[in-house]
Amino acid sequence: MGACLRVFLGNPPWSKPGRLGVRAGSRWPFTMVVKAGERLPFYVPFPFYLAYAAAVLEREGHQVLLVDAIAEGITEEEFLARAADFRPDAIILETSTPTIAVDLASAKSLKQRTNARIILCGPHVTVEGARILRENKFVDFAAVGEYEFVVRDLVTALASGADASTLKGVLLRKEGVVVDTGRAEPVDINQLPWPARHFLPMLNYRDGNAGLPQPSLQLHASRGCPFRCDFCLWPQVMYNGGKYRVRDPKDVVDEIEFCLKTWGFQSFYFDDDTFDIGRDRIVRLCDEIKARNIRVPWEAMCRADTCDYAMLKAMKDAGLYCLKFGVESGNQETLKRIRKNLDLGKVRQTMRECRELGIKTHLTFTFGLTGETIEDVKKTIDFAIELDPDSVQFSLTTPFPGTDFYKNLDARGLIISTDWSKYDGNATAVFRAENLSPKQLENALAEAKRRWQAHKRFRHRIHQVKGILRLLVPPTQ
Repeated sequence: MGACLRVFLGNPPWSKPGRLGVRAGSRWPFTMVVKAGERLPFYVPFPFYLAYAAAVLEREGHQVLLVDAIAEGITEEEFLARAADFRPDAIILETSTPTIAVDLASAKSLKQRTNARIILCGPHVTVEGARILRENKFVDFAAVGEYEFVVRDLVTALASGADASTLKGVLLRKEGVVVDTGRAEPVDINQLPWPARHFLPMLNYRDGNAGLPQPSLQLHASRGCPFRCDFCLWPQVMYNGGKYRVRDPKDVVDEIEFCLKTWGFQSFYFDDDTFDIGRDRIVRLCDEIKARNIRVPWEAMCRADTCDYAMLKAMKDAGLYCLKFGVESGNQETLKRIRKNLDLGKVRQTMRECRELGIKTHLTFTFGLTGETIEDVKKTIDFAIELDPDSVQFSLTTPFPGTDFYKNLDARGLIISTDWSKYDGNATAVFRAENLSPKQLENALAEAKRRWQAHKRFRHRIHQVKGILRLLVPPTQ
């Protein structure tokens, strides 16, 4: 083992007046309304890339500190002080599109306080890294795409004084010119250690739907997605179209068992890009969960057309509580245009099977998809109410740089703002759809939320009436 460095990895804080945001660990960084004095948003994703990278660096013998300021609920000054007190030789920060101005401000302050080498990672610098290095001299490197092994190799080169331009996956300056060394190979996820959770406030991470008990462990059993939705950020930008990769089911359950014993989680959540691909693997994973007598509820992010009844039954028997499905649209032609190719008939069937098995469901829908019309929006809202999931998410489609969705809109002059801070998809449209104005998109989001709340109230009243009838009318013998 060669020379070692002190390496600080950070997820800087992100807030706006009355709102808190999430970045690392989220495929869709956005801000949420919070009450005065609240330090954490209602959703706090686990920073997978940072935590894996920290574990890889520790395995190489480097002295490491990982701070997730969002999950800790600390201020910018507290975050900067923690980093400076560590006296790092190198600093690794994850970036995103809506936070890039905040990220650069943090990086500049850290450079001034520590004079450490600044390494930026994440989807935004993967796309915009060359420009960022040209315009911000305090940024020394960008590690593009899946960066766990890229930063390992880069830190090793810095420690030994080797030429980093020979590495893959790096942007750097050489003789004053920004050099792109090309993409690294997709990560073999079975070569990764478990994430360095020991640095993190594990009971502060919040994910899960339909009442999944909290606190909940977040983990991955796979990485990548074989589907090619035109708006989806990580497969296109972080993975560069990288293939679908799966972990050894035994190692996955080893990790679950260890984390449950260490932190006492009340549930766990597979935050995979697409968890339910490969029935045999899923059944093996479920068999392993049952064999270990793990009796806590769990959830997974899935597609509604890559599971069947046998898989659903195996998951339910292993403690499955809820499935999260990205449906996105209630119009079959829209799903074809965006390359999702999801069969809405299969969605209906899977929802019926989940209901029959007692599996709760959470569905996501988004407005502003390629070619969408106001009639399509109405179909989507109607479809969401018809399916009657236990919980639902509506959003505005965000055209993240690097995605085909962004490229197609940009080529037709439909991007109306490159103020990246507005790219959180939670309230403001940043593009003009072919058939819908930004105002129509924002109104569609508001209408979807209004109709869903009305549907929930109606559903609650129906359940109340049924409960009263059960009390008044005795069951037949």
